[in-house]
Amino acid sequence: MESYRGFFRNRTRSFSGHAEHFLRGIFQSDRVNAMRIEEVVPESDQQSMQHVLSDAVWDHREVLRQVSRDADALLGGHDDSCLLVDESGFAKKGVKSAGVGRQWNGRLGKVENSQVGVFAGLVQGSQVALIDARLYLPKSWIDDPKRCEQAKIPEADRVLRSKSELALQMVRDARANGVRYAWVAADGGYGKEPEFLRGLDDDGATFMIDVHKDQRFYVEDPQPHIPATDPGRGRPPSRPITTSTAVAVEAWAAGHAAHAWQHIAVRHATKGELRVEAISQRVWFWNNHETHARAWTILAIREIGNPTEIHYAVCNAPADKPLAQLVRIQRQRFWIEHAFRDAKGQVGLADYQVRTWNGWHRHMTLCAMALTFLVKERRDHQEELPLLSARDLRDLIAVSLPQRQNTPNDVIDAIIRRHHIRHDDIIRRYRRQAERDGAGNPTK
Repeated sequence: MESYRGFFRNRTRSFSGHAEHFLRGIFQSDRVNAMRIEEVVPESDQQSMQHVLSDAVWDHREVLRQVSRDADALLGGHDDSCLLVDESGFAKKGVKSAGVGRQWNGRLGKVENSQVGVFAGLVQGSQVALIDARLYLPKSWIDDPKRCEQAKIPEADRVLRSKSELALQMVRDARANGVRYAWVAADGGYGKEPEFLRGLDDDGATFMIDVHKDQRFYVEDPQPHIPATDPGRGRPPSRPITTSTAVAVEAWAAGHAAHAWQHIAVRHATKGELRVEAISQRVWFWNNHETHARAWTILAIREIGNPTEIHYAVCNAPADKPLAQLVRIQRQRFWIEHAFRDAKGQVGLADYQVRTWNGWHRHMTLCAMALTFLVKERRDHQEELPLLSARDLRDLIAVSLPQRQNTPNDVIDAIIRRHHIRHDDIIRRYRRQAERDGAGNPTK
């Protein structure tokens, strides 16, 4: 695996050789944290790797720019190159980790004590690499400067930004960094944000964004205008009105006869060819204050044989784009979930044990670098091994790299260190509970 060592050595040389140890540990350790990595990676040191994540002087944003350039060389510049935006939640205990709080965790499907990150991934075909990550800060953190200081959140980032604002900035940063995406895609959580859609449109980005079933639009140009009034009859109106009434996308789709839905083959999959039915129409969107409505395309897509499960999306591509192409782009969003699955399952995206702002972003950056390497290897061997997976590559890398030769005493020492950490954690929990109950602290 000489390509592996060369790939990471060239990309970590500028900030720390210990980062290379961390990256090796991503593939060799069962848990991607400094303590476990030290147990398996030769010459690695737990404190040095923790220093790389928390206190060393390097800019994770610059490293992410290199990751995005690597991903672009693999996946960018195609008609179906798509920048996917989505969020992922990480369940966490306690209150000290940057951005942690009770908030919606999509992976768990409920409100839970979590950190939430907004991610950008570049996809082409069935392969996707993560190229950016931003930690979302709830308002409770913005309103607590002391807490932000303890988590080492930079002053410039102690600003309330919605997830869609973070997403829009990532899209703009990707373009500024030369990432060649033809489309931007996101789920309905971003489609419900009018300013996100209009920001993309104003930037000249072509988007395919899912919307919820209650999304409203106009089937003809509503021609917003200020109504005229007779002179001398009160204050002139200032709010614009429309010449037509908005409809919900669910009602619009339900009004189409069965023969109006076109059958479209999306792609070949492991369970057979994926086929769907779809309809589309050029419609108008208005946000109640713009001087003109925007003419975009609305889509409804359902899998054949399951007519009640319908996905809706809005697109600002030219009106002459074929429906089949629009549908295939909308279905590309499926691959961001694969990226999260591979990132969490194979490169330890969710295994971090850091509390600070820098620690979170640096962990995500190094995991994104590792995932990009897996994408590179899969593309390099696609012809002879079309079913090669991220798990296959991780297993191969793990046995190809040198392993620390631990003696029985080394293993015993590692177990004792783990027990000390677990014991200290138990004591901290009892102390916090006792402080809440006013009963003092345990002594042992």
